[in-house]
Amino acid sequence: MHRLKRYVWCAFLLLVLTFVKFQYTGQSFTQTARAQGADLHGKDWEPIIVADVNQTKLLLRVGGHDYSNLTDGIYMDADRKLMIPVDLLREAFDCGAHLYEEHLLVVEHKEDVLKLEYGKDYYIRNEEKVKYSQPLVKKHGKLYVPLELLAEELSYSCQWDVEQNMLTAYHGEDDAAHLPQRYDLREKGRAPKIRDQGPYGTCWAFASLTALESALLPETGLELSVDHMNQNNSFTSSIEDGGQYVMAMAYLAAWQGPVLEEDDPYGDGQTDASLTAVRHVQEMEIIEAKNMDAIKKAVFQYGGVESCIYTTMQDMDEESPYYNREAYAYCYPGTEKPNHDVVIIGWDDTFPQEYFQEGALGDGAFICQNSWGTDFGEQGVFYVSYSDTNIGMHNLVFTKAEDSSNYNRLYQSDLCGWVGQMGYQRESMYGANVFTAQEEEDIAAAGFYTTGKNTDYKVYLVPDFTDTGSLDDRMLVSEGRFENAGYHTVRFDQCIRVAAGSRFAVVIWLSTPGALRPMAIEYAADELTQEVDLKDGEGYVSAQGRQWADVESTSGCNLCIKAYARSVPQP
Repeated sequence: MHRLKRYVWCAFLLLVLTFVKFQYTGQSFTQTARAQGADLHGKDWEPIIVADVNQTKLLLRVGGHDYSNLTDGIYMDADRKLMIPVDLLREAFDCGAHLYEEHLLVVEHKEDVLKLEYGKDYYIRNEEKVKYSQPLVKKHGKLYVPLELLAEELSYSCQWDVEQNMLTAYHGEDDAAHLPQRYDLREKGRAPKIRDQGPYGTCWAFASLTALESALLPETGLELSVDHMNQNNSFTSSIEDGGQYVMAMAYLAAWQGPVLEEDDPYGDGQTDASLTAVRHVQEMEIIEAKNMDAIKKAVFQYGGVESCIYTTMQDMDEESPYYNREAYAYCYPGTEKPNHDVVIIGWDDTFPQEYFQEGALGDGAFICQNSWGTDFGEQGVFYVSYSDTNIGMHNLVFTKAEDSSNYNRLYQSDLCGWVGQMGYQRESMYGANVFTAQEEEDIAAAGFYTTGKNTDYKVYLVPDFTDTGSLDDRMLVSEGRFENAGYHTVRFDQCIRVAAGSRFAVVIWLSTPGALRPMAIEYAADELTQEVDLKDGEGYVSAQGRQWADVESTSGCNLCIKAYARSVPQP
């Protein structure tokens, strides 16, 4: 197998040489060398090849997703190895990948554990030392791994497409094949501190922020403020009312938070609305109901998954016919809807069926972190049967939370986020939001929700919007597909500069299989959303992208489309 992989890589490098020789700048390197009177040897060719590959759009396709040197930082090194940023590994290669102490990368794939340490000429595979020159490389302050090493260890095959200048890495196993029988974030140092919600209806906020804290571990050990999420979102709810994960999504997508617990402590009856987000949450995925393998994969790759249960217990002291205190085992087999949010931090396929009081149809349980303090369960953790009616029905995982300096400005008109959906009784539609540039700046990315699985999208920009006729001149800036519903940020291949005071439009085309209303909208749907402001947005929708309707006047809503901008660098 290893010989086969080495052969694939040799073939790949040969194809790169062939591609570079005939494709760049309209002439071959042979012609260039002859014109300069040069007689170049192999060692002289390499820097020329590498430089040209890196200066052209270079693509890596993994699992149907494209990553490029323009937006994702991949590059070819001097030895013609394709280098992958560490922060892409989880998303791209179906593995767990986390940095400990900023220099030790731990990659988990099925039962295998790889440990790569910066500055070493080897890595550790399941406690066995493997010689490799520079398994981790640092460039511009970021750590990179050679794709060659990843393909070898994670059982990926690679194929080079000369026409598209794209390398495709793929494996033939399904997602479940990458998952161990038992996995527990506590054992990985990636389970956040256990906290206690007390008498308040704040489990939804505790669960959301615990899942987010887990996604940031071990790289960043932040304790985030539940008080701030409860009291500084755009919904008309109080700390006693309770809530749901879509409220957390809206609060985080709008950059209303998160903030640190130490800056806005829990339960003191006070909050500081002037605090700004310490992280910018850019991606949140909703895992489809009862897809147990997808939930496990999300925990394995990213961290805790917010989910929910129905419980008759209101706190740790109450008894329940569905809870076995001795085994910390819970299973509710009835028809009641969920009323309590928890965080899935692992699973155990061998957890015995007999440990559950009733309702379990077999072995196996999710390991769940609660918000009732450390005196509940196994120091705050309990085991919920796969057979439980509600666990795994509603699931949220945070897949990308970036430094708060990633963009300078967020343009938006949907502070309550995904309240409802609209469409034309068909799978696809267009939506456009218009914003006014606060200064001369570069529009770098767009944010929007997908409301179902396997949604295809195209993102366009209109830098000079005057009326709906301007939308005909939209320029395509990104396209692709999202596997899961949720909130997504799409970076443009190239930033588009807009002038101060100019109006620009972000246009989204969505196609969601089986959907009749694929576009997420914000509107005053109930008491929680009664204060939605429709005056802060200007949005248009179209079935075919030709005739456009104003969503405020025709449908009484805002579109959930955002734009991210960066300040123009000063000379």
